[in-house]
Amino acid sequence: MQSWPRYHDRVAENSQSGEAWTIRRLLDSTRSWLSERGVEEPRLSAELLLAHVLGCRRIDLYMSLDEEPGEEQTAQFRELVRAAGKLKPVAYLIEVKEFYSLDFEVTPDVLIPRPETEALVSRAIGLIRASGADRYRVLELGTGSGCIAVAVARYAQAAHVVATDISAAALRVAARNVERHAVSDRVRLVEADGLTLPAEVVPEGGFDLLLSNPPYVAEAEAHQLAENVRRYEPKVALLAGRDGLRFHKMMAREGARLLVRTGTVLTEIGAGQEAAVQHVFARAGGWKYAGTYRDPADPHPRVLEFRRAAV
Repeated sequence: MQSWPRYHDRVAENSQSGEAWTIRRLLDSTRSWLSERGVEEPRLSAELLLAHVLGCRRIDLYMSLDEEPGEEQTAQFRELVRAAGKLKPVAYLIEVKEFYSLDFEVTPDVLIPRPETEALVSRAIGLIRASGADRYRVLELGTGSGCIAVAVARYAQAAHVVATDISAAALRVAARNVERHAVSDRVRLVEADGLTLPAEVVPEGGFDLLLSNPPYVAEAEAHQLAENVRRYEPKVALLAGRDGLRFHKMMAREGARLLVRTGTVLTEIGAGQEAAVQHVFARAGGWKYAGTYRDPADPHPRVLEFRRAAV
């Protein structure tokens, strides 16, 4: 495995040989080096970093493969590659991550949006559209970057979302994403601890939907997380007590009081948690299991749906 200084030595040697550091050579060399460092998707990472530095789209790189970036751009790119080689997530380095075909600002204050969470958004959008309501009231627990709330509001016009988080820093990131995607008229951000909400944000009669991608990693299993996640992503957005079910228990125990009589809970779960979370809601009482959902490309069930049982 090469160290970072050897990467610089390789650059210097090739520069002295008279070979230009074109976009093609930068991508090829970086992909190889990042792969040696154990970085996931090294080619994609190299493309994202270089496109960020050059201020272009990834596809534009392939229309300019024989062009040579300027010295300042190349130096900036190499510094980002160096950080990526230390397993700092590329999304944090370029401060953006695509989710549900939308670009979101991300910083180390928020969890990086994952593709598997798109199943949660898809089901929420489906519920809202199928309701036929002019105004569908959604509560999101633990919004982080705001990607779920924003995506739901963008693709379901009836959605009016109250999105909460315990982290003021995360809410500042979410606020910028709400503005970026022009949904501030239908997404309200609230600093709150769990489901303890200011009375003025709870609609009369309650919310139609409680939506959440909560922390669900058991504290004893934190060491099993990928190193880039364990080292750089916020633990408050990952860990959920001894069994990883702290927030699912909270929703099962307290969620009904915030929902209309026909209200729904949609929650993401971790791999292997389907039966445990179903048991949590069954034990709490007052809930009817209504389905499990996942992306076709994902081998694990990711989303569980529960509805308030008829009284």
